[in-house]
Order: sequence, then C-alpha cells, then structure tokens
Amino acid sequence: MVEHDDRLDTVFGALADPTRRAMLHRLAQRELSVGELAAPFDISLAAASKHIKVLERAGLVKREIRGRIHLCRLDAQPMHAGLEWLRHYERFWNRRLDALDALLRAEDRGDGGSAAKRAATRKGATRSARPAPRSRR
Repeated sequence: MVEHDDRLDTVFGALADPTRRAMLHRLAQRELSVGELAAPFDISLAAASKHIKVLERAGLVKREIRGRIHLCRLDAQPMHAGLEWLRHYERFWNRRLDALDALLRAEDRGDGGSAAKRAATRKGATRSARPAPRSRR
C-alpha cells in the first residue's frame, strides 16, 4: 500500500514546473551557477533563485557558495521515492492489463473467457476490483 508522504508531495510539486524540470536537466550535465542556470530562460535572477529554492526544499538541488558565486548541483536521490510510488501503480496496471489480455485472447479462441476469468481471479484482478459504473441521468 502506498502511504502519504509530504516529502513525495514536495518532490512532485517541484517537478510539476517545466522551468524547474529544465533546470534539473541542465544540472544533470554539470554543476552551474545561478546565473548560468537562469541564462536560457526569460526570467530574472530573482525568479530563477525562487525556482532553485523550490528545488532545494525538495532536496533535488544542493547549493554551495564559493565566494560570491552560488553553485548548484543535482541530487537525484529524492526522486527515488517518486519512482517507487510510480512502480506501485505500474504493477497494478500491469496486472489489470494482463487480465484484460487473457480475457480477450480467450474470447478470440471462443471459449467464452472462462479460463481467462479464472486466471484474472488468481492474479487478484476480480470484477469487484473495478469501480462501479456511473449511473446515467
């Protein structure tokens, strides 16, 4: 079961913005100063700094101050929790799609899908796992 994790919310929130994702992509190549990180975007240094602070709060960026220069580097470790969260749902959907595939193959063979239904039940993809149909008004 996947449990609620505030850290995961912070990581996904940081990744939700395309500018921050692009910054992370650039930091995956090498560490950059705040100015270098802001350069490709049509934003002020103050706006870039706010984006970097969001990434820092999520633990995705580490900032080091060398004299007057603030250097940023990627720390991808917090993304691991997001990957685990996604894997949980990947397993769920793979089971559901396998059951659907078995059902469709059984119907193609003409055995009415009974073998596929038994296989789906063994895999835990029973009919009761489906959401109830919506009523039409």
